[in-house]
Amino acid sequence: MSAQMSDNALSRRDLVKYGVLASAALTVPLERVVRAKNASDRIAVSKFPKPFTVPFAVPPVAVPTKRSSTTDYYTVRMRSAATEILPGLRTETWSYDGTFGGPTIQATRGRPIVVRQLNDLPATHPRLGYEAWTSVHLHGLASLPEYDGYASDVIRPGEYKDYHYPNAQDARTLWYHDHGVHHTAENAYMGLGAMYTLHDELERSLPIPQGRYDVPLIIRDAMFDRDGQLLYDDSGHSDLFGDVILVNGRPWPVMRVERRKYRFRILNAALSRGFYFTLSTGDPFVFIGTDAGLMPQPRSATGYRHGIAERYEVIIDFSRYRIGERVVLKNRGVKNVVDYDTTGDVMAFDVVSDPTDLSGNAIPDQLNPNAPAMDLTEAMAQRTRTFEFTRTKGQWTVNGKTWADVLESNYEYVWADPGLGDVEIWKFVNKSGGWWHPVHTHLIDFRILDRDGRPPSPWEIGGKDTAYVGENETLRVVARFGPHPGRYMLHCHNLVHEDHDMMAQFRVGPPSDEHHPVFADPAKPQPGPELGGDDDTL
Repeated sequence: MSAQMSDNALSRRDLVKYGVLASAALTVPLERVVRAKNASDRIAVSKFPKPFTVPFAVPPVAVPTKRSSTTDYYTVRMRSAATEILPGLRTETWSYDGTFGGPTIQATRGRPIVVRQLNDLPATHPRLGYEAWTSVHLHGLASLPEYDGYASDVIRPGEYKDYHYPNAQDARTLWYHDHGVHHTAENAYMGLGAMYTLHDELERSLPIPQGRYDVPLIIRDAMFDRDGQLLYDDSGHSDLFGDVILVNGRPWPVMRVERRKYRFRILNAALSRGFYFTLSTGDPFVFIGTDAGLMPQPRSATGYRHGIAERYEVIIDFSRYRIGERVVLKNRGVKNVVDYDTTGDVMAFDVVSDPTDLSGNAIPDQLNPNAPAMDLTEAMAQRTRTFEFTRTKGQWTVNGKTWADVLESNYEYVWADPGLGDVEIWKFVNKSGGWWHPVHTHLIDFRILDRDGRPPSPWEIGGKDTAYVGENETLRVVARFGPHPGRYMLHCHNLVHEDHDMMAQFRVGPPSDEHHPVFADPAKPQPGPELGGDDDTL
């Protein structure tokens, strides 16, 4: 593959053209063409629904467009829709297939999926004025570089891209979300995020809650202007904190439950907000899964810290409550977020009946004793690398550099170059007392070794791809780099920090353009050939 830019690759000239400041030191968006409204324009709290009056809803499940003998095919359209989020108001949202909070794609280990993502969004954002390019990242799956949702591998309005997913890993909770360079925060805030669940034989054989008792919870915050539109104000490229808590796109919903165990796949899909979850009863959560799937053994805690983009699978046992009792999922908050009177409640569970089905109502002592990331030890590491996440002269940097350095090098510059199959220890360092960073590594799962020399929290004792790096903390993780060679991303998942410009690149294996993340399989003009017409396989 030559180094010549494809029509879709975002060069620095493109970034200048589309409203991005370019200099040797900085590549971040300019002031919006239409300035985001100030947070003082927020809608009055009196217009919010009373907590626990909006019914809970599960996102729809995506239906394949086609199935072949080897592969499932999906077609998903990114488009604008008028959505009722606050009762009586219509909010413009951008979402996958027009569903705010969905649709969920269900996958089976060993059976590949191809998802055609079509960008049918408006040419420019109606209020912020930027071109609505996108990139779709399946967060938590080991995909080839050209299908990983690399930030600069964009799909412009009127284009499409086919993403190939091998589904070769253990069962786990994933999600797909926007990753378009310099506009990830705005696009995700508008609604471009949804679940993707991967199942396997081990998970299905366990007596844990499944089917209708296996429930996704996509939790995020938002703020709205007086017209009911999503209000974007990132506090000088620092963060965005809303005063409305949404679960699966609904404000403070109430879910009717039976007196039995439920499994909740909890995703923090906020831009900047961390949560500390507890139950109003003081009863424990039982943790059975982390980002990389089932934990070796279940763990429990009465409260836990949940950073942006992390996924935790928890079991809540409602059999201990009487019919008619209400249990509230509470948010006690974390340091360095803006809390409001309305952000302490998340959702409610109303116990309405005895169980109608007691299958999958147990928690075994062993879940996944052979989880690959948890087999890694410090002694196996061939080297240690350090990554400092720092704000320097108004820039969000990794080891003093930003994504501008990747662009300047035509996607060649890397912060690390582990060999294929190498085991390394990576140290994530945050020397600030004023903010925390949720650090996400593409491609690989890692095991948390320690946080400032202390062991990980009970809910973190499983494979991870995103970790909360708190104020003045150093987190050490160990990972095996693979299964694919190529260039991948490491970044802060506070999406405001990511957009401004706290992203880095690492390369697994020797330099090669065989699977270039931008040039190997760029987006194409719509409509394109029939999806799966050539019995596409991976």
